[in-house]
Amino acid sequence: MLGVDTNVLVRFLIRDDEAQFEKARKLIKSEIAAGRHVFVSQLVLLETEWVLRSRYSLSKSQIIEAISRLLDTSDIRFEDEPAIEEALFIWKDTTADFADCLIGSQNRRLGCRATATLDVKASKLPGFIAA
Repeated sequence: MLGVDTNVLVRFLIRDDEAQFEKARKLIKSEIAAGRHVFVSQLVLLETEWVLRSRYSLSKSQIIEAISRLLDTSDIRFEDEPAIEEALFIWKDTTADFADCLIGSQNRRLGCRATATLDVKASKLPGFIAA
């Protein structure tokens, strides 16, 4: 299994630099052709969401669609995929940040009774409490 960092994942998704897109595509394609998986950590996913939103001005629905397409790819593995899926489901109907949704989802999966926050938007998420 080969882990990818944010710039590989963003280039693969955005395709704004053809040469870098081709490098990312060939890298991913060669791993899959060799019967290996590509791994995306939660840190890379969070950073990717931030880059897509802040640098490329993608809408929430576009980002959800991009991440969902990746999740549907059987050759790409994610760190705690169920937490990511839950976070996306929660995120689509809230004004809170994706990062907060993922933090809450992962904390629940790890056995936390709640996640304490000072963030007003996050405090309205399921499983969060105001600190």
